[in-house]
Amino acid sequence: MKFVLRIFFVFFVSLSASVSAEDVKVKVSAQTFVMPNKWKAEKTESSMRAAQFLVPGANGKQSASCVFFYFGPGNGGGAKANLERWAGQFSNEPKPELKTEDNKVNGVPVVYLFGTGTFMSGPPFGGKKVPKKDYGMAAAVLGTKPGYIFVKMTGPKAVVANAKNDFKKMIESGLK
Repeated sequence: MKFVLRIFFVFFVSLSASVSAEDVKVKVSAQTFVMPNKWKAEKTESSMRAAQFLVPGANGKQSASCVFFYFGPGNGGGAKANLERWAGQFSNEPKPELKTEDNKVNGVPVVYLFGTGTFMSGPPFGGKKVPKKDYGMAAAVLGTKPGYIFVKMTGPKAVVANAKNDFKKMIESGLK
């Protein structure tokens, strides 16, 4: 009996360690995503944003921003249109490094875009753009039901690179 209780205790402690009481969850459409513990929820800057997070850098001085967008069924364009628009947010000089990855997570299509270069920060459809040198982007288009979910993280290249694995884990957490 003691052996069974010990196994139960070890299982319970292991389970408790894997799901932290500090996990921040955000519901976007029908999906619930688990944010990395070190990310900080922020008030959304626009009604177009479903959620917004600050992604702190290692030195505490630099940070990136991660934003979720959901526009409802049939809205917001498809994966290709958004990926092309996001890639176009980098200046052509110097030539940006861009990479896409097509995945399926539990049957849900996910397309990632990873980029580095000079990011042209500003309003998405016109307006003044401010060049941000040595910036990075990790973005994803999730082919969820009832409509696409769009997620984009931008910030200094080193911050985005260090957060890339957390970004992917967060995306996959909402598709389980």
